[in-house]
Amino acid sequence: MQFAQPQFLWLLLVIPPAVALFLLWGARTRRKLRERFIPPRLLPQLLAGWSPARQRARILVLTAACALLLVALARPQWGYTWEEVRQRGLDIVVAVDVSRSMLTADVAPNRLARAKMGVQDLLRIGRTDRFGLVAFAGSAILLCPLTWDDTVFRQSLDALEVGTVSDTGTHLAAALETALRAFQEDTDNYRAIVLLTDGEDHEGGALEAARRVAARGVRIFTVGVGTPEGELLRVRDRHGREDYVRDAAGNVVKSRLNEALLQQIAAVSEGGFYLPLQGPRAMETLYERGLAPLPRREGTERFVRRYRERYHWPLALALVLLATEWVWPQRRRSSRDRGGAGVAAAATAWLVLASAGSAVAVSPAHALREYEAGRYDAARQEFERLLEKRPRDERLHFNAGAAAYRQGAYDQAARHFDQATRSEDLRLQEWAYYNRGNSLYRLGEAESDPARRRALWQEALQQYLHALQLNTNNVDARYNHEFVQRRLEELPPPPPQPQGGGNSREQQPQEQDRSGSEQGQDSQQDRSSTQPNEAQAQETPGQPPQPTGSDQPKPSGSETEGQAESTDPSASGSPPSRPMTPAEARQLLESLKGDERLLQLPPQDKGRPTTTRGKKDW
Repeated sequence: MQFAQPQFLWLLLVIPPAVALFLLWGARTRRKLRERFIPPRLLPQLLAGWSPARQRARILVLTAACALLLVALARPQWGYTWEEVRQRGLDIVVAVDVSRSMLTADVAPNRLARAKMGVQDLLRIGRTDRFGLVAFAGSAILLCPLTWDDTVFRQSLDALEVGTVSDTGTHLAAALETALRAFQEDTDNYRAIVLLTDGEDHEGGALEAARRVAARGVRIFTVGVGTPEGELLRVRDRHGREDYVRDAAGNVVKSRLNEALLQQIAAVSEGGFYLPLQGPRAMETLYERGLAPLPRREGTERFVRRYRERYHWPLALALVLLATEWVWPQRRRSSRDRGGAGVAAAATAWLVLASAGSAVAVSPAHALREYEAGRYDAARQEFERLLEKRPRDERLHFNAGAAAYRQGAYDQAARHFDQATRSEDLRLQEWAYYNRGNSLYRLGEAESDPARRRALWQEALQQYLHALQLNTNNVDARYNHEFVQRRLEELPPPPPQPQGGGNSREQQPQEQDRSGSEQGQDSQQDRSSTQPNEAQAQETPGQPPQPTGSDQPKPSGSETEGQAESTDPSASGSPPSRPMTPAEARQLLESLKGDERLLQLPPQDKGRPTTTRGKKDW
């Protein structure tokens, strides 16, 4: 058996132990919390059927599942088949210098290690080519014949080290001749030799050997490993002590890259060239410039060993263990528990199904949709059904009052707004007082009994005063207070009233938007105050939005004919030249009948009131 990704196996030393420790820590923490917060006399009853052995078994199962998942990631393989493939590629023999001079550290980590990394890059780039490996020093040997099996070639490359060839020195001619013999005579593939060395040649004859190789139609590419400046050559003895290499005269040996000789060897063959092994793309440059342009022969047949993937076995076992842990109960179940489990589950399912319809139908969001669709009666009924569950929710009372007002049920609107005034939210209190005053005014307007009308309007005045106490800048509340005060003065007094105030008879409370920026902002806040609060679905009260005057709706058609353009004469710059006559006031009341602007809802877009989403819009 082998693993296609063996690096994942190292994680077995870290992840499964970490998972086991984490689960043990969690179990210990839960036990301490039980002992801390549950009286000892209740523990036996609460932990009836609890099995510590089952808990340990669950930890073991989860740890084993994690380990098996890591084994599956490593892709275990066993068994193989031979597949015949036809491939287009080159025959490339790589000759690597393993003399002692390749231990020089003028390139990191040393010349031999750098050469082996370059060969690995070349093998990765030439995936469709056959590779062979020659090691040389004072003589040369064929370590790996030409093969398409990358695994075999890599194993031979990994075994390459100084001492692989027993003869000391450097013999380039022997390396070229051994590489030439590695090519099969009966093949018509294009052939190339890649020579990786520092260029030192102690035996001579390298150029003559290169000419013989070139005469056989083989291209030679030389790769220089090292630097022309070189470095002192150091080696370790058998005791591990490091010392410099010395010649026969006792002088310290300095090894340098012989680029001139390597250039001459490469120039002998047609198309060959020299390339220093510098930078991460050196071998890519060699392949693209020298090997890739060579034509490939069609019809190369070879047998490839294909290993069978077996990762699905540990993966399936890990999934089984995870499923077992998921369905494995943490405590032993008694016979009574088994008998009642089905009944409890059935009862729970019945309750869920029975309450699903009402839960969907009765919700703040659904009530808001009813309101936006103009079905105010349905919206009010749904808000009132929600109030049966949360009778002290002042926001629901406020929204129910808004729906009742739009429906024309001013008595119910006043009752709901009265409940909303008990909120701890001062902003909500302000708008509840203001809109309750509007509702009381409408109720008094419909009364035929002057005494009853006077009482309702006097109570409306008190509501506006409460709103002004909470917010002295509420221009709408101040205007409506003055308006209702004038209407009261116009009523026939039961006893005569000291205030005359007959200059403005039967005027309607200001319901038109003002042009000033401050009045526009307050009016917009007033409109937002009576909008059913979409944030009710979140069940958390919040502050009303603070829109600017630019968001004010513009009056249309019939609304502008009988209404003042501004509540503040100074804001518009054109105060009325005379008070309204009773006939004009009645005409204005008829044109505004059913208008919700006393409630100051947000501007409508295509017949639907808009809501400020993401904020608490009271």
